[in-house]
Amino acid sequence: MVANFQTLTPQAYLDWEQGQELRYEYVNGEVFAMTGGTIPHGTIALNLATALKSHLRSSGCRVFNSDIKVGVTENGPFHYPDLSVSCDEHDRVAIQFLLHPCLIVEVLSPTTEAYDRGGKFAHYRQIKTLREYVLIDADQVSVECFRLNEAGKWELTPYLDGDDVELTSIDFQCPIALLYEDVFFRPNQT
Repeated sequence: MVANFQTLTPQAYLDWEQGQELRYEYVNGEVFAMTGGTIPHGTIALNLATALKSHLRSSGCRVFNSDIKVGVTENGPFHYPDLSVSCDEHDRVAIQFLLHPCLIVEVLSPTTEAYDRGGKFAHYRQIKTLREYVLIDADQVSVECFRLNEAGKWELTPYLDGDDVELTSIDFQCPIALLYEDVFFRPNQT
């Protein structure tokens, strides 16, 4: 949903958003309201965040939830991924947004899936420190990990029911079932 504004500068957006009740993403001078997700969406994000928090303890890396925005550059675009991980010392002292994540995770919803796969991923690929971009389906057991290879190309590794999900950027592995723990699909879903 586009807010009714004239085009905002990046600093005007950052200043304005601090006083808002909702979170807003910022792309090309426009702001877009972020809405809440479904219970499965939130459960999946919490399951992964909990596992990553434990795994990253005392490593120098930190996991961040959907309240933390990521800047592609200091001037945007700015997005709110469902989860992000940064191991960069510059992000340890960041206040408003991260600039150096190595891992970004989006839990897919029908209204945002196309953008998460397309425009948003195109933005994220510009982040020099990003090594993995993970899309988790909230309607069925399916995880897609896009990983930057040594040749600088993004390769897809899909994970399905029964697989172990591997995130090489942070040396993490877990059964896919852990991500979907306590997630109940509607009868017409897998």
